[in-house]
Amino acid sequence: MRTKVEVEHVVVTSMGDMLGGLKGMIVNFVVRKVKKMVLSFNLPGHECFKSVISSNHTFSSTKLGHDDVAFLQYTGGTTGVSKGATLSNANVLSNAAQNEEWLNVVDVPDNPTYICALPLYHIFALTVNLIMGMRLGAHNVLIPNPRDIPGFVKELGKYEYNVFPGLNTLFNALLNNEDFQNHNFNALKLTLGGGMAVQQPVAERWQKLTGCNISEGYGLSETSPVATANRFDSDKFSGTIGLPLPSTEISIRDDNSKPVKLGEVGEICIRGPQVMFGYWNRPEATADTMTKDGYFKSGDMGFMNKQGQTKIVDRKKDMILVSGFNVYPNEIEEVAVGHEHILEAAAVGIPDDHSGEVVKLFVVKTDPSMTEKDVKNWCKKGLTNYKRPAHVEFRDELPKTNVGKILRRELRDT
Repeated sequence: MRTKVEVEHVVVTSMGDMLGGLKGMIVNFVVRKVKKMVLSFNLPGHECFKSVISSNHTFSSTKLGHDDVAFLQYTGGTTGVSKGATLSNANVLSNAAQNEEWLNVVDVPDNPTYICALPLYHIFALTVNLIMGMRLGAHNVLIPNPRDIPGFVKELGKYEYNVFPGLNTLFNALLNNEDFQNHNFNALKLTLGGGMAVQQPVAERWQKLTGCNISEGYGLSETSPVATANRFDSDKFSGTIGLPLPSTEISIRDDNSKPVKLGEVGEICIRGPQVMFGYWNRPEATADTMTKDGYFKSGDMGFMNKQGQTKIVDRKKDMILVSGFNVYPNEIEEVAVGHEHILEAAAVGIPDDHSGEVVKLFVVKTDPSMTEKDVKNWCKKGLTNYKRPAHVEFRDELPKTNVGKILRRELRDT
C-alpha cells in the first residue's frame, strides 16, 4: 500500500508511548495482546513516534495561506466508499470561529474540562475537542474505549467535567448504567449531540438525570464539520438540528436542485466558508455533490420549519420505499426506543413482492421475555400502517462504526 501513495514518512504511535518505560510497555502489551484493540499490521519503513520526537530533526518554516490544504478528512463510509474531503486552513479556521461565536452564550469556565469519548481522527472530535478545546485552553479527558461503559463511567467519576460531546448511542448506554446515574453533574455546562440523530426519549432522560439539555448540532466531514446547531443556552430539546451557524446558508432542495417550500422534505444543501474544496482526486464525485450555485448536497433529507430550524428525517440512501411511500428509519427507531425495554433499534428496508419494500426492525432488548408481537404492538401506537415493521429481529448488539453510529448498511446485507 505504501508504494501506491506519495507519502514520504509514516509515523506509528501506540497508546503507551508517553507513559514511561515499564508502564508504557505494559499498556501496549495489554492493548495489543490481551484486549486485542489493535489489529495486526505491516508497514515497512515506518518510524516510531517516540524515536521521532527524541531525534534531532531540523525543521524549516513554510509559508501557508488560507487556501492551502490543512488536511484530508475521510468520510465515514457508512453508505458507500470513504472519500477524502479536502479541507483548507480557511475551512477549518472559519468553522472554529463560527463555533466560538455560538459558544459565547454559555457560562463555560476558563480552561474547561472536556470529555473526549470520540476517536480523534473523526471530524467531530477533531473540531470540538481538539481545535475548539485548544482555543479555550481545555483539559481533554481521553477515553480510549468508550464501549467499555463500566470502565468509562469509572473514569468519569474522577473529574468535574464541563463539556460533553457525544452520540445518541453513547448517551443511551450511559443512561442505562446504574453507577452513572449516581454521578454528580453540577459542573456540566454543555452537552453536544452530533454524528447521528439524537432521539427524543434519550434527550429527555439525559436532561432529567444531568440537568443539562443536549444541544444537537449537525455537520459532515465535508463541512469542517458544523453547519447548524441549536442554541447552547436553550433549556429544551427541540428535536431539530437548529439554526445555521454564522455565514452559513441552508437550502432544502428537490432531486432537480430546486428549493422546496417551507415544511416540505428535500435534501439539505449547505453553503458557507466551512464547505470543503472538493474530494481528493475525485473530480466526478465532487461535481456530483455540488450544485451550480455552490451548495454542497449533504445526502441528508430534512425540512425547515417557520422558525428557520431544520429537522433531519434521514439519510437519502437509507430511505425505505413502501408501496410508493417514503419511509424514514429515524422515525421508526425513535418510536421503538420509547419503549422502556428497548435499548436500541435500527430500521432497514427489505424486498417484498407485494409492496416493493417493507420495514425490518432490529432490536436490542433489556427484557428477555419481550416478543416480536410486543414490539409490533408498541409500534402500532406511534406509526401509521405502512411505516410499521413487518419483521422484527432481536440482536445482542447492533453493528456500529468506531464513532458509535449504527451501520444500517451492514444490517441490510445480513
